[in-house]
Amino acid sequence: MTALSRSLFAAFCLFMVSSLSNCSADGHVRGWQPLDLLPYGVSVSVLAPPDAEVKVGSLKSALVSDLTIKGGSDYSIQLFYGPAITNDIAHLKNEHMENVRDNRYFKKIVKEEVAGFIYQSMIDSTATYGFRFVKLQGDQELNFQTGLGALFSLEDVQLMYEAVK
Repeated sequence: MTALSRSLFAAFCLFMVSSLSNCSADGHVRGWQPLDLLPYGVSVSVLAPPDAEVKVGSLKSALVSDLTIKGGSDYSIQLFYGPAITNDIAHLKNEHMENVRDNRYFKKIVKEEVAGFIYQSMIDSTATYGFRFVKLQGDQELNFQTGLGALFSLEDVQLMYEAVK
């Protein structure tokens, strides 16, 4: 084994030990577990705290329905879903990005991917973060976002964003 191979192997081992030490016994840093949303009419699972509650929203129409998933003060995800109009995920994400950028509190995009993004808002001098993520599931368009009525840290939002992917 060459010196470079040993160094790469050692770096990989350190990465694995670090990754495993950041996980709880349940496999997630905060112990979140898969939550099946099929009983609520949506064929998708997300990671959520074990005590998470799902509430069916009031937007029951032929076009859009919604769910809210809450679990403690650091987890709140809202899901809007309905018939897909297009299968162009990048286009759908860009529409969400335009809406977020039009908000007067919008500050900057923190992370952008093909199907979603994380952004920062500034309310007075307080930084808060949110996300949008789009999925197509069969003929359904699923739009995930941070729940309303709470201020979230970047770490909270990063974890919620990964939980819906």
